[in-house]
Amino acid sequence: MGGKPAGEEAYGQPLKHDPSFRGPIKSRGCTDVICCVLFLLFLLGYAALGVVAWLYGDPRQVLYPRNSTGAYCGLGANKEKPYLLYFNIFSCILATNIIAVAEQGLRCPTPQVCVSSCPAALWAVSQGDLSRTVGEVFYAANRTVCLPGVPRDMPVLQSLERELCPGFLLPSAPVLGRCFPSPNSSQFEFPGISGNTSIDQGISGLLDSLNARDISVKIFEDLAQSWYWILVALGVALVLSLLFLLLLRLVAGPLVLVLILGVLAVLAYGIYHCWKEYQLLRDKGASITQLGFTTNLGAYRSVQETWLVALIVLAVLEGILLLMLVFLRQRIRIAIALLKEASRAVGQMMSTVFYPLVTFVLLLVCIAYWAMTALLPGCEAAPLNASCDPMAPPANSSCPGLVCAFQGYLSTGPVQRSLFNLQIYGVLGLFWTLNWVLALGQCVLAGAFASFYWAFHKPRDIPTFPLSAAFLRTLRYHTGSLAFGALILTLVQMVRVILEYIDHKLRVAQNPVARCIMCCFKCCLWCLEKFIKFLNRNAYIMIAIYGKNFCVSARDAFMLLMRNIVRVVVLDKVTDLLLLFGKLLVVGGVGVLSFFFFTGRLVGLGKDFESAPLNYYWLPILISVVGAYVIASGFFSVFGMCVDTLFLCFLEDLERNDGSAARPYFMSKALLQILGKKNDAPPGAKRKKP
Repeated sequence: MGGKPAGEEAYGQPLKHDPSFRGPIKSRGCTDVICCVLFLLFLLGYAALGVVAWLYGDPRQVLYPRNSTGAYCGLGANKEKPYLLYFNIFSCILATNIIAVAEQGLRCPTPQVCVSSCPAALWAVSQGDLSRTVGEVFYAANRTVCLPGVPRDMPVLQSLERELCPGFLLPSAPVLGRCFPSPNSSQFEFPGISGNTSIDQGISGLLDSLNARDISVKIFEDLAQSWYWILVALGVALVLSLLFLLLLRLVAGPLVLVLILGVLAVLAYGIYHCWKEYQLLRDKGASITQLGFTTNLGAYRSVQETWLVALIVLAVLEGILLLMLVFLRQRIRIAIALLKEASRAVGQMMSTVFYPLVTFVLLLVCIAYWAMTALLPGCEAAPLNASCDPMAPPANSSCPGLVCAFQGYLSTGPVQRSLFNLQIYGVLGLFWTLNWVLALGQCVLAGAFASFYWAFHKPRDIPTFPLSAAFLRTLRYHTGSLAFGALILTLVQMVRVILEYIDHKLRVAQNPVARCIMCCFKCCLWCLEKFIKFLNRNAYIMIAIYGKNFCVSARDAFMLLMRNIVRVVVLDKVTDLLLLFGKLLVVGGVGVLSFFFFTGRLVGLGKDFESAPLNYYWLPILISVVGAYVIASGFFSVFGMCVDTLFLCFLEDLERNDGSAARPYFMSKALLQILGKKNDAPPGAKRKKP
């Protein structure tokens, strides 16, 4: 109606010029107050849950380590033994399902014993010790590292098989009351065991896990020899990430062009390869009619129809990409200009690059608090006042620390009856607080980068401390809006976790139909979570700029993006391609350097710059690569937030202003040139005030 396009009416009207608007609004009020109050009340309940876990879960679990029999180190009979020794510290791996972890508590499956001091030297059970007794090998040598109550006349082999005594000791240092292997230890050498020791067939499997060939010991050796070089590799990753972001303003255009041409070249080679394979199989007469239907997918590689279909798909993709380059070249140029502007913004506000450290610390606090509340034990079914064998394993494995003659748990109290509900509340608190912290980081960065874009004279008009101002403004006015968006995302994630938990419990009994239905549910929820994250991200940008509530900000952001959907798609894909290349560059560069260094292929650097011989050279390489990826992701997440913020500001700038003296554009000169626009006000002129 009225001659206006249907799309314009469906996605709202373009923004009108506001002469009083000059970037992030300073005069604003609190938003989503109800949700803020609910979030604060939830946090009070979360704190009360911590108190309950402290009172009923025995706070000594946090203050003092506890051995496998349930006794605390440094208290009572173990008063002279304040340190906890793990038989095999590598077994301390948590389950992957978070609800299962909350149900079972944080436990380490390896035997643990209280000791008066941590081992100072490396020691291992030799082959000759296996036929001797525990008293001769351990007690006579003053090695009080076996579990309490192990008889002196028990054979060493039997004690190792039942995991009553450790098969080796590593030089360790006490950390938080626990013995952890020393990172600065010298090269490990087991006394009395050589590399070519012959082992009887009956005990070879046992010795393979306990003697000098033990994988965990070798891993400790490698970490002790290479940890400082790993830190150097992570430092190189940090420098490469920072340089990549700062140099984008100079090489963004050529780099994007090279990447696009590279994708075209890869697709072209794929078409050529599929055509050659199709010709070869066509001449042989290999057809799908001869093969028929089979569940062996690899067999379809030998029929011509497979390669013909692949050729058609690649050719269609190649054609679409070429058409996009022809008809969307202007929008690609705009995307490149925004990437350059984002690099310039990051260079003007270097503090934003290190803001992910603040987010990391806050996330660590949230996870640590949840871990402490998860220590509330589940002992509602503990067999109290029943006869038991002190040397037998606990009859109820779901109650950590339950041993013979243990009488301290209440099995019928209200906390034990509500244990599962409290654990669900704790998991909900974990997700909500984590998502709120991430939302806080996004909103703070958006406020800082928006102040850069809406500064008419850059960098003169940029606020002195844009990041600090955005942080304080967000905390003061928009805690409720961030909590609202985080809650929506949390509910979806909780449903996903529950589905994963159900799938984990019923995996053995599932049939193919149920597995397919479960997979479809997971896929739908994954897509929903991705969409909510996208919507929340843009809503936080609008909140940082205008200070409106979450729903209004989400609606305005969605309408603005839908009115410019083609620009959104182009910018998103160009940015993803560029950041993917940046991550590959950083991670690949660090990985290649680590490979040549730790394998000793870099010669001529001198003895001070050579890596010590390693058992598994891939271990420090893997740690360096993973660490480089984490560092690059942190840096590039800031850059991605900068691009998204500047893009929304750019779209609003186009709708609000027309380049006149009264309504000048705030975008850079490069963007003005690409769009064929200009400001009527001469360069350097002051912006006319209302």
